[in-house]
Amino acid sequence: MGKFNKAEKSWMMYDWASSAYFLIITTAIFPIFYKATAENAGVNPTNATAYLGYTISISTFILAILGPVLGTLADFKGMKSKFFNFFFIMGTLSTAALLFVPGDNWLLLLIIYTITSLGARGANVFYDAYIVDVTDNERMDEVSAKGFALGYVGSVIPFVLCIALITLSQMEILPLSVSVASRIAFLITVIWWIVFTIPMFKHVRQTHWVEREPRIIYTSFKRLGETFREIRKYRAIFLFLVSYFFYIDGVGTIIAMSTAYGTDLGLSSTELIIALLAVQIVAAPFSVLFGKLANKYGAKKMIYAGIIIYMIVCIYAMFLKTIVDFWVLAMLVASAQGGIQALSRSYFAQMVPKEKSNEFFGFYNIFGRFAAVTGPFLVAVITQLTGSTPLGVFSLVILFLIGLVVLFFVPKTAVTMEPMGTSKTGIDLDK
Repeated sequence: MGKFNKAEKSWMMYDWASSAYFLIITTAIFPIFYKATAENAGVNPTNATAYLGYTISISTFILAILGPVLGTLADFKGMKSKFFNFFFIMGTLSTAALLFVPGDNWLLLLIIYTITSLGARGANVFYDAYIVDVTDNERMDEVSAKGFALGYVGSVIPFVLCIALITLSQMEILPLSVSVASRIAFLITVIWWIVFTIPMFKHVRQTHWVEREPRIIYTSFKRLGETFREIRKYRAIFLFLVSYFFYIDGVGTIIAMSTAYGTDLGLSSTELIIALLAVQIVAAPFSVLFGKLANKYGAKKMIYAGIIIYMIVCIYAMFLKTIVDFWVLAMLVASAQGGIQALSRSYFAQMVPKEKSNEFFGFYNIFGRFAAVTGPFLVAVITQLTGSTPLGVFSLVILFLIGLVVLFFVPKTAVTMEPMGTSKTGIDLDK
């Protein structure tokens, strides 16, 4: 990381810090802990799964709706750090609170989990927007990609520790119940998250802003309304968000359903965890590679490459029959997963007016969150109609194809506008 300045390094380290939450809490350990808690309370397993799904949907919807509003407020001078800090504290404190939920109180567990999700994802909205403050357009792709790479590595280290703790408890090598081991895993997540966010607090500052005005809340809603009315004037941003909506939906659906594919092929829980770790490890260097190639060929071309790799994944899924096939599929996903997400973030950041970055990343968040609906629905419908899961996965080609075509029409030069459209600046998006 020698060639990156202190602000860039500190910003990237937050990916290292927060990714532990998304892997340990969101993906791996919390769902298992919740199901055990619901079972202790006598909740029907099917209902328990449905309640978790409703909880995730509610938290996603709340943040998607609030994103642009909070982002508009955070664009005022000195406000970005306040909002980041607020959501960070909300996320870490509520995650710590999971330790103290009684072993049969599944409803309280879901309520606290909702708060953890709002905190973690809310902080990420402002973290993403900070990229315009820590680096310039020429370095943005590489900085964003390196951040994602650090996130993959940073999530694996505490995850391995937590899994080892739970496994040793299950084998009765450690004098701990699995429940206690899971709670310790939550504590490890909180400590990791807090410790590695310290550089962000010390060295990252808001450098682009809108001057604060009287009646700040009224002014924020007024500015948000102006952006809605003028969104068509930001043609590059509008078209990119439409493209992003479709292809990121496909990416998210494949990530979310990968465990189900593995289970259908007969992979055990241990084998699935190993596969998950392998994807995290392989995705890290490929994220860096995508960033370096973006510096040479342009972020847009590398996003094209990521979309095409995912289209190959969807086609290959048609022939998925063995565990070896699953591993080939997993490695293909790992090669593009981090790169396409990192470059989408930096490519978008290069287009948005710097002083309105929070507001626009709020829209970015909306498109990303609501995109999580179409893909799973499409897969479910096709699978149910045909009786074939591979055909359901293949149907995602449609989303990637639409994203690819719309991305083609994103102008080579984005026109960014100062507040109220008083001036325009062209930014070359095809390096």
